Amino acid sequence: MIIRSATAADAEAICAIVNWVICDTLATFNTVEKTPHQVQEQIMASNGTYLVAEQDGQILGHACFFPFRSGPGYRFTAEHSIHLLPAAQRQGAGRRLMQALEEQAKQAQIHVLIASVSSANPAAIAFHAALGYVETARMPELGCKQGRWLDTVFMQKILTPGIPAPDSTVKPG
Repeated sequence: MIIRSATAADAEAICAIVNWVICDTLATFNTVEKTPHQVQEQIMASNGTYLVAEQDGQILGHACFFPFRSGPGYRFTAEHSIHLLPAAQRQGAGRRLMQALEEQAKQAQIHVLIASVSSANPAAIAFHAALGYVETARMPELGCKQGRWLDTVFMQKILTPGIPAPDSTVKPG
């Protein structure tokens, strides 16, 4: 298995994984399928930080990070997304993707990585906990899908503990 930066050619395979998650699981509250073109745009905008796990020419999963919130005060915080094919789960692909993604985030000067997890996905909560993410908030009934109210569980990992915060002097504006 290799972990590498996604390319535009991977968009269709990634799209199939994402749309399976959207249509057949409660892991995301999204109900609108993505197109390969939309995934291709995400890959191109990521500057190489959109990763895939590939084995024998097959994309097993993908992971990426993106700004958590707008505004300069959040510039060192990112949220991530990770999805795997069902057959690739519990095989090490997710762990390897996350380790590579965390390294990329550190290189991008991300201090905190956030996971926003559906309460209907206890395997994802356990996965993140095993990687050192801690639950920081549980927001009841934040999402609705398939006729159910679902909680959002926020988990975070401080990637660079002990690093002093950079100067963030407020500028008039």
